[in-house]
Amino acid sequence: MAIKKSQLYSSIWKSCDELRGGMDASQYKDYVLVLLFVKYISDKYDGVPYAPITIPEGASFKDMVKLKGKVTIGDDINKKILGPIAKENKLSEMPDFNNADKLGSGKDMVNRLTNLVAIFENPLLDFSKNRAEGDDILGDAYEYLMRHFATESGKSKGQFYTPAEVSRIIAKTIGIASSSISNPTVYDPTCGSGSLLLKVADETEKKVALYGQELDSATASLAKMNMILHGHPGADIRRENTLASPLFLEEPNRLKTFDFVVANPPFSFKSWTNGLMDDKSIQDNYGRFQDFGIPPAKNGDYAFLLHILKSLKSKGKGACILPHGVLFRGNAEGEIRMNLIRRGYIKGIIGLPANLFYGTGIPACIILLDKENAEYRKGIFMIEASRGFMKDGNKNRLRAQDIHRIVDVFNKQTQIPRYSRMVSL
Repeated sequence: MAIKKSQLYSSIWKSCDELRGGMDASQYKDYVLVLLFVKYISDKYDGVPYAPITIPEGASFKDMVKLKGKVTIGDDINKKILGPIAKENKLSEMPDFNNADKLGSGKDMVNRLTNLVAIFENPLLDFSKNRAEGDDILGDAYEYLMRHFATESGKSKGQFYTPAEVSRIIAKTIGIASSSISNPTVYDPTCGSGSLLLKVADETEKKVALYGQELDSATASLAKMNMILHGHPGADIRRENTLASPLFLEEPNRLKTFDFVVANPPFSFKSWTNGLMDDKSIQDNYGRFQDFGIPPAKNGDYAFLLHILKSLKSKGKGACILPHGVLFRGNAEGEIRMNLIRRGYIKGIIGLPANLFYGTGIPACIILLDKENAEYRKGIFMIEASRGFMKDGNKNRLRAQDIHRIVDVFNKQTQIPRYSRMVSL
């Protein structure tokens, strides 16, 4: 029987209560999700030959339990549990469980970490035979934390997680399910926790190669853990600034290309030129802006979209979530938009309701790119789906019926008055 999400969330909530007072709400996730990860891989893979992840001797969750009550518990978790697991499985940065500023010092730290480990000892959280119900354990847990702490935190961490409903729309409209490619490649240049990559991979029975790049080292590590939890231990997740230092290259100065590229980049990113400026002008060694125009210096929306386009194979397909403003802003962005339209690269645009994303209430859209037969494209299929949603606390949320309607209408290219139409070029 699958572990119920209510049980999982109850444990997470208790964990956060245990951590309250020592750190900002936005930092809870680093500790809670790492403990969830160690518990999961220990239940599933400890002692299993040829497992997709290696748990070194003495580094399982059971070994962590033995550290409860020890004065050195924080340092021991770092060095005896997380360090060996990270080294053996090429994981990057892990949170510091010996940080006195966040976890308290002396007896306070010992008690807090002991209680935290004990929460995950709950027999109801036994992953040895089953994973949690649903399809995205870390992603769901992450979204749960963001929903409960976004207002408390005052810091926006929402760019690290794409709401599952929006990910599902992208996965079902990008075309991977109907693709004839035997082993498709999927890339996310701003992959966050990896939830969008996983949703796309779930839409096909074929063996998918997943690639992701993420600027934040802790989030890149979370993405790698997420890949392992979902049966993609070979996913290639790298940490660096995608625009200034893209790490997936065919050769120096030439980007690697993929069958599918998806992304939810940070909206209207003001610092996108960091690492690209040379003598007050933008220098792009990868030809991403050539023939289209250079995005404005203080707004990176089109920089990410053009990076996606350059990363697509000759018949590749892409989808990018961007603020609604990209559809009508003028000047440099207007020129880039016209150049994309003239070349037929934009297949469709889906307008989404406002207030769907954590950290911002502005309305967004999904821009779907398709290089295949772009030169023969006669129109752009547009859906105005901003009115279909439900209220969920202080956020809006897409219902199953909203998702189904968007996907069905887009894939069938059905024209419905005041909802969808083909706009001629």
